[in-house]
This record gives sequence, structure tokens and C-alpha cells, in this order.
Amino acid sequence: MGDAYSFDPVVLGDRECDAWVHYYRREWVAFLRDSLGLVSAGFGMGPRRTVAGAWLVLRANQVWAPYPDNDPDGARELMRRFYALVVADGKIDLDPAEAARREVHWWHVHRVHQRENGVTEASLVDAVADLYAYVYTVPGTTIREAARLRVAAMDLSDAWVAAGCSLSEPTLVEERRALIASYSALRAAIDTAGVTGTRHASASRQVRPD
Repeated sequence: MGDAYSFDPVVLGDRECDAWVHYYRREWVAFLRDSLGLVSAGFGMGPRRTVAGAWLVLRANQVWAPYPDNDPDGARELMRRFYALVVADGKIDLDPAEAARREVHWWHVHRVHQRENGVTEASLVDAVADLYAYVYTVPGTTIREAARLRVAAMDLSDAWVAAGCSLSEPTLVEERRALIASYSALRAAIDTAGVTGTRHASASRQVRPD
């Protein structure tokens, strides 16, 4: 089992790719299984908090999913409760409300980038890097490559969605590789910075969407 600082990039990238697939296909039971795997591998909490956290992540994604009439405030509150669980478990020390704000902000930036106009790819990279820098207390410049690769995975996911969300689409293989590469770059940045254990409250992490 991993935690917020010593996660396995292959496991997380693989599970997150599955979560993205099930999110866009609105296969919520499968998404909940993916969420359990992501929370377990990514935060290393005990079983009860892992289940509760996975449920909160599912609900946050469900209230965010409708377009254009979704519920950003509801998504932020659910993610705030998720981050509060992580803090209560002693894995990281942060402001759950601030972490949730940054989390849902990148969801919003991606949605605009995917469906509308006026958001550049660089702005999306900035939003993801902003969350990573807060969660891991690693300088934004250090984790920018991880953010860039995550956005590359989003672009592949968006192309897959536009093509009809087929499970046989080869784009999914590229998307999975991009997510694993992103988590590998993030893990390398964390290791280089020497961040371990619970850190001070001036700093924070993530989980899907369009």
C-alpha cells in the first residue's frame, strides 16, 4: 500500500486510466472500484477511511459530471470532506478546503479547455501544477513536467471521448502510458525534494474529470 509520498506510479497511472474510462462511460459501480484502488494506493489510509474516501470521490465526480448544469459547490464540499479524512488519518497536513478548491479548479479549467474556448493548454498545466505544489510542498517548476504529462493524458482522453468512448480504441493505451509517465515524473520530483511523511499545513493532492 502506498501513501501520498511513496506511491507506485504504475499502479496509480493504471488505476486512474480505468477511472477516467468509467467516468466518461458513466459506469459508476466500476468507477467506485477504481476509486477504492486509487485512494488505497495513493494515500495509504486504513480500510474504513479508504472506503469512505472512495465514496466521497465517487459522489464528487457524480455531482460534477453533468454538463452544463453541474454542482461545483457540491463537488468542492465533497472533496473537502475527502481531504479532511486524509488529514485525520495523519497522512498529510493541509487545509482541506484549500485542497478541494484547487482540485475542483483544475476540473473546471479542463472542462472549459475540453468543451469551450478561452483556456490554453498552458493554463491547464498551471492548474494541475498548482494542486501538486500544494499537496506535495514541491516547487511548481519542479513538478511542471508531471503536470504537462497529465495534461497530455487528458488530451488523449478527450480525443477518445470525441471518438465515442470505445474500449477497443488504441488511444487508451497511449493515455495509460501518459498517466504512468506523469506519476513517474511526480514521484521523481517528490523524491528529489526529499518530501516524506506529514508536512506543515502550508502545503497538498487529486482524482478525475472534465
